[in-house]
Amino acid sequence: MKLGISKISRGLAATVIAGIVGLSAHSAAMAETTIRLGHVLADTHSWHKASTDFAKEVSEKTEGRVKIEIFPSGQLGTEKEVIEGMQIGTIQGGLIGSGSFQFVEPKFGIIEMPYAWTSREQAFAALDGKLGTALADLLRPKGIEVLAWWENGFRNITNNKHPIVKPADLAGIKIRVTPDKVRLATFERLGAQPAPLAFGELYSALQQGVFDAQENPLSIIDASSFYEVQKYVSMTGHIWGAACLTVSSMTWAQVSPEDQAIVKEAAVKWGNAQRQMVADNEVALIEKLKSKGMQFNEVDKAAFVDALKPIWESEKDVFGPELLEVMDSYRK
Repeated sequence: MKLGISKISRGLAATVIAGIVGLSAHSAAMAETTIRLGHVLADTHSWHKASTDFAKEVSEKTEGRVKIEIFPSGQLGTEKEVIEGMQIGTIQGGLIGSGSFQFVEPKFGIIEMPYAWTSREQAFAALDGKLGTALADLLRPKGIEVLAWWENGFRNITNNKHPIVKPADLAGIKIRVTPDKVRLATFERLGAQPAPLAFGELYSALQQGVFDAQENPLSIIDASSFYEVQKYVSMTGHIWGAACLTVSSMTWAQVSPEDQAIVKEAAVKWGNAQRQMVADNEVALIEKLKSKGMQFNEVDKAAFVDALKPIWESEKDVFGPELLEVMDSYRK
């Protein structure tokens, strides 16, 4: 009788253990990963519109296993703070201008070199191809995974002094720039007085006269209501910038390979949609900003390109010959 009870006990124990293991496996399979994704632009910008739809699709297709919450207008911090948060795992994701990654990987500055791209399509071909792969591979060891390349767009100069037609017109102009050395060097070379400032503080700085000028794509000029504090828009198109949809490597490791594939597919899909929003809105934005009182002018681009050639020479050692060769293969 004792032997029978022993056998029953062992059998019951085995059943219980198997049940626990099965329950644990089921729980692991059903585990949810929540990604708090931040960006610094207004909720009226295409970044926010597309990322909201991206989040919705991911939640639906993963049946809630991956949930993405979008935080616009710098709610999670500046771009630098979001990047640092992703590296240590306190922030899970960010939609960030590509140039902002230079403090962790200087080679990211290659995307936003002055007059690097003659068209949006040329830049997309490079980032959707070998250049984008090379840069993503460089960022991964820093604790950040690039999901897709979205768009920031061509940057133009606005100011309150006068139209900028040639580089000499920037002499003495106090202009806010993003906090990277190439951007500072670019405007110093053009004769302006550049200084960095967090994007969230820019409107009030322009309003108070701390800066005369700033440089951003038209979509940001509109979404941030800079037309209220700036008069002239000079279509310099001096830099084209990408937006990087990124996630912390720590968070990414919590997502199953199957769900990673779903997230990446949705990231590319909504990145393409966001790019199209930028293209569709360009002409309408010019008319809208004109209606708000802004005055537009074209510039002598050849003069700007010529003035900024030394910047390219100064950065050759930073990017290295291999990366420059990859980039140049798309610029021919």
